[in-house]
Amino acid sequence: MTIKQQIQRATLRTAAALTLLEVTTHLPSEGRSSQTYHHLFDTIITPLGRRLFNPEDAHHLALEVVRRGLAPRVSREAESFGARINMTTTLQRTDNKGLPLKVPGPIGLAAGFDKNGSAIPGLFQLGFSFVEIGSVTPEPQEGNAKPRSFRLVEDRGVINRFGFNSWGADVVRELLGDYRGEFGGRGAELVVRQQHGGRDGQEDDRNGERSSAIINKLSWALGWAWHRLMVAPPNQGILGVNLGKNKTSDDEIGDYTTGIRKLGPYADYLVINVSSPNTPGLRSLQQREPLHNLLTSTTKARDEYAPHAPLYVKIAPDLSPSEMEDVASVVMETSIDGMIVSNTTNARPESLVSPNKREVGGLSGAPIKNRSTECIRTMYKLTNGTIPIIGVGGVGSGRDAYDKLKAGASLIQVYSMMVYEGPGVVSRIRKELADLLAENGYKNVEDVVGADCEDIYWRKAEERVKKRMEAEKSATI
Repeated sequence: MTIKQQIQRATLRTAAALTLLEVTTHLPSEGRSSQTYHHLFDTIITPLGRRLFNPEDAHHLALEVVRRGLAPRVSREAESFGARINMTTTLQRTDNKGLPLKVPGPIGLAAGFDKNGSAIPGLFQLGFSFVEIGSVTPEPQEGNAKPRSFRLVEDRGVINRFGFNSWGADVVRELLGDYRGEFGGRGAELVVRQQHGGRDGQEDDRNGERSSAIINKLSWALGWAWHRLMVAPPNQGILGVNLGKNKTSDDEIGDYTTGIRKLGPYADYLVINVSSPNTPGLRSLQQREPLHNLLTSTTKARDEYAPHAPLYVKIAPDLSPSEMEDVASVVMETSIDGMIVSNTTNARPESLVSPNKREVGGLSGAPIKNRSTECIRTMYKLTNGTIPIIGVGGVGSGRDAYDKLKAGASLIQVYSMMVYEGPGVVSRIRKELADLLAENGYKNVEDVVGADCEDIYWRKAEERVKKRMEAEKSATI
């Protein structure tokens, strides 16, 4: 057999193998977006990781997989929801000074998974429309002693007492600068100015570095060409930064102001976290007077250092009815732009059966789903639907997200349920939510927000219709 015949036979065999692989798995055309790749991660790799690694090590491994671009991409089915339902959500600014925050979809990542902003592009590829990093403290700190994360497998929950472990604002600022420099968005102009300002006299030293970088990038590209050649979703969306205070600091206003000053220029929105149960004294900042002082001061800092960024406050699900009323009053008095409801809980429902239920720390996941939804509904009513709410707590399906939207959340965050459902849960939530909206006659995701609170809902529905009619009228003029 001649060499030419051998090449032809090898080509035919390769083509036949690829065709068979495409018909059975869609891997060649869809790559990491394929159902086969999702199934591999969700039913094999994720359960295996729970068996082989302790929770914190598994968390670091998962973050590294996402950072390196090995995790599943958003599925084609989940991406196609835009053809049926308008999933764009616009969060208005309460002070009417800044531009509203326009989010391309309602499903985002809660703070805690990527505490330092090291894997942002990969997180957007998972299918999140917005990603919140943090909590970030002004100075680096180790957090609490290990072990500090525990699975409640029987309950599909997680208890953690990390205690704001953070690389610190300076390191995170560098990482955000790298991300914005590559992908654009808020703060990209700062990166450009810094790069131009430091180039003189350095070109010769960088030639060798550039050559080495090119070789490394080429090797990496060849090694992972099979999944990088596929059409990838955008590597950016809305980026939020969740801010915390240092454990040993007595100046909480100074700590949050430092975070706003250093990280605000790179963020699409900012979050003041006063509800983690793992930093001594932090939750006392949710009391009326301390909260009013804090939000007044941080709003001024935002106006000075990051006027483009909406400012939200994250609250606990353990507040009493009177404390919720106080928080709602303060939020409206200080013109804060929104709330994240809710953080982890110190409570332990009687339904818990896992032996780890006795561990100290904040409980998240399925056991707090109903409690967080009820908190959303309460805060929506107390604020008369005027303050945007980002709902979080136990979301593992499209139905869970739908229930929180009906309770009054404008956006939804996911985190702990990925421990049990795998990274493919993001695509499933997106698709299931779109199906539910279509089945119930909704054409815009904004139209379902607050449906459980009828008086507020119909008033806001009328306002939305008027705005849309005015917009259509303006477009025809």
